[in-house]
Amino acid sequence: MMIHKFVMPEVIFGNHSIHQVGESCLRLGATNVFIVSDPGVMEAGWLEVVIKSCKQAGLKYSTFYDVTVNPKDKEVENGAAMYIDNECDAIIGIGGGSSIDVAKAIAILVANGGHIHDYEGVDKIQKPLPPQVMVPTTAGSGSEVSQFSIILDTKGQKKMTIVSKSLVPDIAIVDPETLTTKNAHLTASTGLDVLSHGIEAYVSLASTPLTDVQAKNAITLVAQYLRPSVASKLNMEAKTNMAMASLQAGLSFSNAILGAVHAMSHAIGGRFPVHHGDVNSVLLPHVMEYNLIANPKKFADIASFLGIDTRGLTYMEAGKKAIDYVKELAIDIGAPQKLSEMGIEKETIQEMSQIALNDACMITNPRDITIEDIEELFRKAW
Repeated sequence: MMIHKFVMPEVIFGNHSIHQVGESCLRLGATNVFIVSDPGVMEAGWLEVVIKSCKQAGLKYSTFYDVTVNPKDKEVENGAAMYIDNECDAIIGIGGGSSIDVAKAIAILVANGGHIHDYEGVDKIQKPLPPQVMVPTTAGSGSEVSQFSIILDTKGQKKMTIVSKSLVPDIAIVDPETLTTKNAHLTASTGLDVLSHGIEAYVSLASTPLTDVQAKNAITLVAQYLRPSVASKLNMEAKTNMAMASLQAGLSFSNAILGAVHAMSHAIGGRFPVHHGDVNSVLLPHVMEYNLIANPKKFADIASFLGIDTRGLTYMEAGKKAIDYVKELAIDIGAPQKLSEMGIEKETIQEMSQIALNDACMITNPRDITIEDIEELFRKAW
């Protein structure tokens, strides 16, 4: 009999749930919280909502919002120093994957010391982390429920993948209303990230029945609601379902890990200041084509989850229709079609391929892959 593990935080989901941040921190024993965010979230007004909730709960607080796209090691170390100086005892992350990943990384340093580079890889964290409450404002990275933190090594120009069950937050608060302040491009980019999470987790070598059901639901919801979510900021049915899709995709990939799409995307994000979801949207169909022969049955399942009628088709035929659907979806919502559109330099392909090959996410890719294979995938996507 196989043994499966599935880790997740307490989840609070629903409109207005963001107002429960302060009370949630109190339940974890916090008295002085450190709030990590970014300028966009502050401008949208969500940081102020979290601060107000903390004040109402009688909590002391400090804020740190110097977080950028593809967050950097220096940001983590600056935040950790501020956390210690202010004698905080819990951490709140509010924003997209960048803010939440930085919040997790700060939690590592304040509890374990050293430099964030010391924790790259799997299970390098030795001491328990302070209480963590995470509030995503995109749909999204899934970082609010995952055991990952992705931080840019500025000197090495590569993204570090940090994996540990210690990074699973104590409480994740998912409020679909926060999605109403995101523009169409960010909605499209983060939504395709959700789809890539669901697909990669479903075909991962580490997938289980526990992760498959989450991935299936996420893929199905993206197929139904990403287009209308991109079309309208005020479509709350679409926002609610995309928030749920992001949550379930996050639960799935946190436990099943990912694959070549994310390994390659991390390599690009280490060199170029581009949105992670944009890169995934370009790479996903090419990696699906490469991986199809590894598990045709699961790719045929994905076609069904996407709403494709697969009756009378072989698994391979159905899988190819799933790939075509992903390409069409990206076109419909205005996502980039080529890496060259984002300023990715073709001369860096060999270097990025080596970095991708060594990424932790590549371990669970369903098909064996060589550096030559990765280079060819990059060239196709360029």
